[in-house]
Amino acid sequence: MLLTPGPTPVPEFVRKAMADVTIHHRTPEFEKIFEETRELLFELYGMDEVVMLASSGSGAMEACVTNLTKKKALTVNSGKFGERFGKICKAFDIEYTEIKNEWNTPVSVDAILEAVKNDSEIDAIFIQLCESAGGLRHPVEEIAKEVKKLNKDITIVADGITAIGVEKIDTTNLDAVITGSQKALMLPPGLAVIGLSNDAVSKIEENAKGFYFNLATEIKKQRTNTTAWTAATTLIIGLKEILAHIKKNGGFDALYEKTALRAKATREALTAIGCEVFPATPANAMTTIYTENAPEIRKILKTKYNVNIAGGQDHIKKLIFRVNHMGLVEDFEATWVVNAIELAMDELKLRDFDGTASKVFSQAMFKGN
Repeated sequence: MLLTPGPTPVPEFVRKAMADVTIHHRTPEFEKIFEETRELLFELYGMDEVVMLASSGSGAMEACVTNLTKKKALTVNSGKFGERFGKICKAFDIEYTEIKNEWNTPVSVDAILEAVKNDSEIDAIFIQLCESAGGLRHPVEEIAKEVKKLNKDITIVADGITAIGVEKIDTTNLDAVITGSQKALMLPPGLAVIGLSNDAVSKIEENAKGFYFNLATEIKKQRTNTTAWTAATTLIIGLKEILAHIKKNGGFDALYEKTALRAKATREALTAIGCEVFPATPANAMTTIYTENAPEIRKILKTKYNVNIAGGQDHIKKLIFRVNHMGLVEDFEATWVVNAIELAMDELKLRDFDGTASKVFSQAMFKGN
């Protein structure tokens, strides 16, 4: 049972669609698929433009940094992926300022505003919606709203790799939102998507950079339902299938509601058995638990209960475990995970098993509080 926060399980109907005969990307047949996929992505994002890239999410992060920073970037580092924005700036000799917090601490609106007020060179802000290193949710929409009041020309780029497909994102004041195929979109790794505002598109066209990750080139081509370079045909076919399936079966709002409920029920179940939720503001993409027993719990889950969950990285590698909520997680799978965690805690003599986790989860998930 794969319940890591990416890659997530790929549904059987998507695997079947991707297993069909390979088609050439420069054909009317694929252009039709591409067009239909773009239309579905516009519905998902609610933004002015969308671009698909044959890369991981990091490729889209690089594309946004290089194409949308003219003078100086402000990056927010509350984890491994916020840190990555700074590393990308450094790799391209792009000047940047970094706000650094503990991995369980969201950045404040005031800290962003202060940085912008004190440095008129900052023209682009890069931040995670969900920092998946610790399962943290930043107040990105509020930050964007206040920054735009201060200076509407500052570009706001949000890494939504573990947020798109998980919750409804208010993109009103966002200029670029990134996601990757292997998270809530339930596909194998290898496809990235960027939603863009019209202002961002104008800035990209004025400041086109790079070759493979030149977003001006891609936007021009993708508006004609093709790509500048070889398209990730199989993944785009799979993306069309999963988005069409979600739309047909209740729509995106229903998926967001179910994911939020599952996340809430999981947090309640695990806190009921003495677990400590790690981030101060948890994201719905995953539940992150802080415990010195994380490696032992993960090992018991994998070897005894057939559950694969993720640990941490860097300095909290052995101090947290993360349970995925992204995608079409079955109710019985989510129930089994919290039950298995309680059983593992019993085996480690952390608490006696009495079925509390499963009971609390079921109550929250199916009966309400």
